Amino acid sequence: MAKVVGYVRVSTYGQAKDGYSLSYQLEEIESYCQQNGMELLRVYEDKGISGAAVDEEGLTVEREGLQELLADLHGLEVTSVIVLNTSRLWRSDMAKVLIQRELRRHQADVIAIEQPNYSIYHHDPNDFLVNGMLELLDQYQRLEIALKLSRGRKKKAQQGGYAGGGVPFGYRAVKGEKAFQVDSDNAIVVHRLFELKALFSHWSLSRLAAQLNKDGYRTAMDKAFTKVQVKRMLDRAALYSGTYSYGDVTSQGLHSAIL
Repeated sequence: MAKVVGYVRVSTYGQAKDGYSLSYQLEEIESYCQQNGMELLRVYEDKGISGAAVDEEGLTVEREGLQELLADLHGLEVTSVIVLNTSRLWRSDMAKVLIQRELRRHQADVIAIEQPNYSIYHHDPNDFLVNGMLELLDQYQRLEIALKLSRGRKKKAQQGGYAGGGVPFGYRAVKGEKAFQVDSDNAIVVHRLFELKALFSHWSLSRLAAQLNKDGYRTAMDKAFTKVQVKRMLDRAALYSGTYSYGDVTSQGLHSAIL
């Protein structure tokens, strides 16, 4: 016996125009399931909500019944959603595409009593067009967000503040602070490295790392130093001296110098 759920909806306009009351839709769904040997697990409903409204996050506005239905699809493992007709689920192409995406993700179909041949798995050129438009809109929004973040970070960098990314060894990021703060324990290691570099300029990166390990120092992950970590610190000599760089921006940093 196929497991299914039902969905009923009325809006003020729709109920007055079509006469599809909630009770009428419910009776039709229950009768259809009995006649076709289907197990009706639950019927979800929305009262006085348009089938066209969609918000910026891609969810149907205020349609709590529909949202709950979509959220329950995985746990209930239903094969179909039974409705009187597809206009109960959607009245706009955008709402249609978004709802169908969720149904396909859980391998569920729509059975519309008044549209016996309907299936969301039939190819519709309109769906292809709207899907393409939504994908372009998603890409545009991601690029717009990235641009805003980039502008904000660049402004922080111009002011000498921490603009994001990995925190240099010897410092720590503190939530709410504009600049990273000195980590006194690790700052000692930075001092020691540059001291060794000044005394033994001919030493290789590997030898410098070996000396730090011999001195008993450890990385932030409590591991032995390698030449890669040593090079990373040496490349940040300007930063350890108080200069902050981010991309093509260089300014006097708000952080305290270590060297």
